Amino acid sequence: MPVQCSNCVQRRAVLKRPKTGHSLCKDCFFWAFEEEIHQTIVSARLFNRGETVAIGASGGKDSTVLAHVMKVLNERYDYGLNLLLLSVDEGITGYRDDSLETVKRNQQQYELPLKIVSYEELYGWTMDTIVKQVGLKNNCTFCGVFRRQALDRGAMMLKVDKICTGHNADDVAETVLMNVLRGDIARLCRCTSISTASDGEGAIPRCKPLKYAYEKEIVLYAYFKKLDYFSTECIYSPNAYRGHARAFLKDLESIRPSSIIDVIHSGETLSVKDGVKMPVQGTCSRCGYISSQALCKSCVLLEGLNRGLPKLGIGKHHRLHGKILAQEPLTEQEEKKLKPVDF
Repeated sequence: MPVQCSNCVQRRAVLKRPKTGHSLCKDCFFWAFEEEIHQTIVSARLFNRGETVAIGASGGKDSTVLAHVMKVLNERYDYGLNLLLLSVDEGITGYRDDSLETVKRNQQQYELPLKIVSYEELYGWTMDTIVKQVGLKNNCTFCGVFRRQALDRGAMMLKVDKICTGHNADDVAETVLMNVLRGDIARLCRCTSISTASDGEGAIPRCKPLKYAYEKEIVLYAYFKKLDYFSTECIYSPNAYRGHARAFLKDLESIRPSSIIDVIHSGETLSVKDGVKMPVQGTCSRCGYISSQALCKSCVLLEGLNRGLPKLGIGKHHRLHGKILAQEPLTEQEEKKLKPVDF
C-alpha cells in the first residue's frame, strides 16, 4: 500500500528522510530541506544585507545544491546578497577539467557570475605535475593546502565579503573524527565552527550553510530537483586519510542514523582544559597569509617542490624554516631525508 506524505497527508511519499525518518512527498521534502538551511543561516547570522558572497563551486553535488539553494533563499527571503561562483582549477586532467564544464553550465542555469583561479597561475604547478613528483601518498596534503589559499586569493580578487562552502554534516563529522584520531586539538576546537568570522582562521570569513545537512539528503535533493552536477571522485584521492574516517562514520550511521549529528555536537561542546598550549595565529613572513609558523604551509610546500624536496612540507620540519627564510642551503643529510623516493 502506498505510503502517504507525513507532512501534507495529501500526496504519496517518494522518500524517507535519512535525517528524521519522515516519509515525505517531493514538494514537502524540498520545503523542509530548504527551510532547515534557512534556519541555519538565520540562527547563525551568517550574512548581512548588501554583502557580496562567493560560493565555492566545484561542480559536485554539494556546491551545486548550495548554489541552487542560496539563490532560492536569497530571492525567497530577500537576503539582499550579491552572489557569485568561485572555482579552483587544480589542474587534474580527466577530472577537474570535466567538472569545470559543469560549473560553467551552472553559471548559465543560475545566472551568476563565475571566476576561475588555477594552481598553475597562482603557484606555477598543477596537481598532475605535483603527483608526478610526490606520488599518490601525500598528494592530498598539497591539494588541500593550495585549494584553501587559492579560494582566499580568488575571493580577494573579487573583493567579496564572505565565502560559503558546500561542507555538509558528513564532512564536518568526518573532520571531527580525523582530528580526534590525529590528536590535533587546535583543529578539533575549530573544525565545527559554522563560520570563521570570529575565530580568525581565514583571511576572508567563511561559512557552511549546509553544516547540518546530511549528504544523503543533498543527493536526494539534487536527484529530485534534476540538478546538473558532476559525480566522479577525484582520481588522486583513493588513498586519502579522510576515506577511512568516512567509512567508519558510514558504519556508525547504518546502526544509528543520528551518529553524524551526535559527532558534530560532541565537537561543538568540546572544551580544552587550562594550561594546554595552543598555537597562536600570525601571518606568513613570506606571503602574508595567515599562519601559526614563520612560514605558512603553502609556502613550505612550494619551497619543497621548487627545490626538488617534496617531503619538506610533510611532517614537522619547522626547524628548517629559518634556513628557508634566509635562503641558506640545507645540509646533505637534511636533503636526503626530504628527497622523493621511488613510487
